[in-house]
Amino acid sequence: MSGNWKASLQYVLVGVILTAFGLSACGGAGASSLSNGGSSGSPTIAVVAAENFYGNIVQQLGAGHVSVVSILSDPNIDPHEYESSVQNGIAVSKAQLVIQNGDDYDTWMDKLLSASPNPKRIVLVGADIANHKLTDNPHVWYGIDNIQTIAAGITAALEKIDPADTSAFEAASTAFDQSLLPIQQKLSELKSKYAGTPVGLTETIFLYQTGPIGLNVLTPFAYEKAIAEGNDPPADTVVTTNNQINQRLVKVLIYNVQTVTPLTTNLQEAAIKNNIPIVPVSETMPEGKTYQGWMLDQLNALQKALGG
Repeated sequence: MSGNWKASLQYVLVGVILTAFGLSACGGAGASSLSNGGSSGSPTIAVVAAENFYGNIVQQLGAGHVSVVSILSDPNIDPHEYESSVQNGIAVSKAQLVIQNGDDYDTWMDKLLSASPNPKRIVLVGADIANHKLTDNPHVWYGIDNIQTIAAGITAALEKIDPADTSAFEAASTAFDQSLLPIQQKLSELKSKYAGTPVGLTETIFLYQTGPIGLNVLTPFAYEKAIAEGNDPPADTVVTTNNQINQRLVKVLIYNVQTVTPLTTNLQEAAIKNNIPIVPVSETMPEGKTYQGWMLDQLNALQKALGG
């Protein structure tokens, strides 16, 4: 069974099941803007986040008035190869607010939304909201300024759905912005000490932070972009990238643990052989973390590697 045929059949089945159980727009999330939740009877907004970091941010901004389902949360899965399930489709059909990354990063969410059309549902696309996008780089959530803008969009959507709790959402928004300050301070601290330091990347995800820090990324962009998109990099960029490791031209290798190929594995092994510190980064948030804690943990690991 081909991948495209299998995917098409899957979304047909999602639509059939949603119709059978009355979970389409006419009887699902669009039936009422709020449902009662909790012993206090306070309104609960049904939210689906395509990725768990967006889900965590919504949870923080929701001030106790949201129920969040995060679809992509397994750190062992390559997000670019993820296939959604019928359960995902049912969750989307019930959602009053959906947030996805967009920019061809989570196209499976577009299909889930199409399977249960609902004009009352609010859909936020992180890549469309982000105000500092990098070229050919959908990983906008790694940009802290982007997250501030996306968080503001989430708050506005929550207030539209539940205007009675606007004051609670505004307070949560202020607290969230304050909670990003340690990350911004860490970026500034790293820039003051390590700007200009040559580093290698296995793909584009960390460019949203190497830029503010001022690190000198030696890895050819064509190599990073190809790995990020699941393609084979141009042969000359593979040679260049390997030489940068074997000749110890880079101080640190920043390695995406969720986009692994034989080429990146070889690069990692070469870095170990040449005593070049490796800083692992991930696309989805590790279990038990908040967005802020996740970002800070990685930056602290980078600081230790650069200092070593």
